[in-house]
Amino acid sequence: MPAIPHMKVQGYLCLVPDASLEDVRAFWEHNPVAAASVPFTPGSSEFFEHYDRLRETRESVPFSYADTDGTPRGYSPDLCLRAATGIKDQLGLQKLDVQWVRVSLETRFDAIKSGAIDLECGITTNTLSRQKDVDFSLMTWLDGANFLVRDSSPYRSLVDLAGKKIAVIPNTTTVWALKQSFEKSFISAEIVLVQSHMEGLESLNKGTVDAYASDQTVLIGLAVAVSKSLKVRLGDKQLSYEPYGLMLRKNDQDFRQAVNTVLARLYRSGQIAQIYERWFGKLGKPNEFIVVMYQLNALPE
Repeated sequence: MPAIPHMKVQGYLCLVPDASLEDVRAFWEHNPVAAASVPFTPGSSEFFEHYDRLRETRESVPFSYADTDGTPRGYSPDLCLRAATGIKDQLGLQKLDVQWVRVSLETRFDAIKSGAIDLECGITTNTLSRQKDVDFSLMTWLDGANFLVRDSSPYRSLVDLAGKKIAVIPNTTTVWALKQSFEKSFISAEIVLVQSHMEGLESLNKGTVDAYASDQTVLIGLAVAVSKSLKVRLGDKQLSYEPYGLMLRKNDQDFRQAVNTVLARLYRSGQIAQIYERWFGKLGKPNEFIVVMYQLNALPE
């Protein structure tokens, strides 16, 4: 019997979309599936003690998260599953198995380049430098870099952080966004490298840094998760433009075309509205930038 074709997709977990912290808190409190996926009280001492486990498995409702049985769920996994189904239909296959493979921020690019995974179901920014090593699908989301500060701090804009310490994860587009923003604003600040989002929040909580910077979707999810023990707020303005796509291997035009065909049809038919409503409906309607992104990527056949 011939082997059943299969796709290996990334189980990397992303975070919540652009919305107010109040909206996300309301979602968290009123979504029983989401609440059941959190093993510790958000913001409790247990939460900080086990941040490595949470970072890998639980921190990303409703963009992408592990269900109570460990199954990846959310907006990005939904798009990946739609892509797999569409590819199965395009190839006339009776079955196409999907194998979820967990990767980290550090290993996701190598996993794509080595063929360990076929499709990354995360929120990786599509940049010209990354296109030298990997390819991306049509856009799936728009975001931008921002920062969190303690709610009691006086800092609201990047200019307010002149001479201060800002934590950030290395090898991310946020590092580049911060440096570019410093240069444009003619300010100087110290960048402190941390290895995870929760380490950044711990540093903010201890006062060893004055702010923690990342993509705004990430920061909203983190702020909600630790809201009972650490009160934080976002900076007043995003610092960059971050277009997300599903990452896939370089120079596989047929596979990229197959994935893009599925995404374009979702956008063109309006089915993407149902997917958005399923995962983000409780957070309100998509903002104008997300709507325009869907429209611009609804390519004709």
